[in-house]
Amino acid sequence: MSRHPICVSALSQLEVLGYHRLTPEDQSFFVDFFSALPVTPEVIDQAIALRQQRKMSLGDATIAATALVNNLPIATHNVSDFRWIPTLVVIDPINKL
Repeated sequence: MSRHPICVSALSQLEVLGYHRLTPEDQSFFVDFFSALPVTPEVIDQAIALRQQRKMSLGDATIAATALVNNLPIATHNVSDFRWIPTLVVIDPINKL
């Protein structure tokens, strides 16, 4: 993963920075870490299309749609929620260690 720039959905940024137990040090790290991709109309349309195909959370649909629209892989340990999307590249950073 270190060979690629890291981008995240704005929704992932909201999830991480909104965590109620985030320490000030962790918050500072993640504020610097995130280069969030916006939730554009194209991302919303793709998320709608995904949710019409299969039941999935709004967060997962938006994250997957962000990756698809921007032609990027996603890195998550939660691969089972995304495995059904054939054009989405999913990387499990924990099992790659």
